[in-house]
Amino acid sequence: MKALFSRSLLTLAMLALGAVSVTNLQAEEQVLNLYSARHYQTDEALYEGFTKHTGIKIKRIEGKEDELLERIRNEGAYSPADVLLTVDAARLSAAHELGLFAPVTSALLEKRIPANLRTSDWFSFSTRARVIIYAKGVVKADDVQTYDDLANPRLQGKICSRSGSHPYNLSLMASIIAHQGEARAEQWAKGVVANFARTPKGGDTDQIRAVAAGECAVAVANTYYLARLMRSDKPEDRQAIDKIGIVWPDQQSYGAHINVSGGGVLKHAPHKDAALKFLEYLASDQAQRYFADGNNEWPVVAGIKIDNPALTALGKFKADQLPVASLAMYRAKAQIIFDQVGYR
Repeated sequence: MKALFSRSLLTLAMLALGAVSVTNLQAEEQVLNLYSARHYQTDEALYEGFTKHTGIKIKRIEGKEDELLERIRNEGAYSPADVLLTVDAARLSAAHELGLFAPVTSALLEKRIPANLRTSDWFSFSTRARVIIYAKGVVKADDVQTYDDLANPRLQGKICSRSGSHPYNLSLMASIIAHQGEARAEQWAKGVVANFARTPKGGDTDQIRAVAAGECAVAVANTYYLARLMRSDKPEDRQAIDKIGIVWPDQQSYGAHINVSGGGVLKHAPHKDAALKFLEYLASDQAQRYFADGNNEWPVVAGIKIDNPALTALGKFKADQLPVASLAMYRAKAQIIFDQVGYR
């Protein structure tokens, strides 16, 4: 009798332990571990919307792009990360090249995200255009209608730029290689370097301010930074915008170069189902509006109605349809050429 009682207690204990394990597993399945290099306060609305829609809680770790890539690689198979979000095709392609992403199959993502803005393992969820900024009264808009114009000797001593090693510039250079070939791309880079007003430094906002201040007369910047200044209440920001002109490059040919923000499911993601739901949520109408209205980015899904006065003021434009996979293909070559011509 005593032995039977002991066995019954053991059975009950095992059942209880099993129930606890199931409960813990279910709780674990309601979590998404997100590694994000997007440092935007407006993204909080994205995460809250996802949790409200799915019941899945997001645990987020933020960091700089290269630091997150290194962390995921070092964590290896033990990484808790489910999804990586970052900005720029060059960075996303770097994650792909490191073998960090898992292939994703989703009819919803394939339907909503244009083919040129996705690969087999990462997806673009918003875009920014890389436009030409010029000083009103110093340079004519007709003189800077294309990216090729930036290498024209008439702009000697007039161009400001951020570092040639920055992913934004690497992506632009990769697109020029894809469209025109390596030889012409190298000549273009040499021409741009010859036209520098100063050694490359700072970020995109710094280039815009430098043009407005007369430190140089021409620069290239992402529309995200322009829209942020346009929506600012600070007098100095408004004054800077009033002093510059904006050109959508290559509207008679390829169209303006597009930079992207995107992400993918990580290879060792412990919650792959939740990760896929999150990516699909980012392609929803609600999330796409958040990208535009909250963070000055264009939606990738067609037909999304937005309410952003700065994006509206920038107007419609022809965007380069080059596949993001091509940008990844030529990223390394872009860096080599920039190094060779002294674009640092």
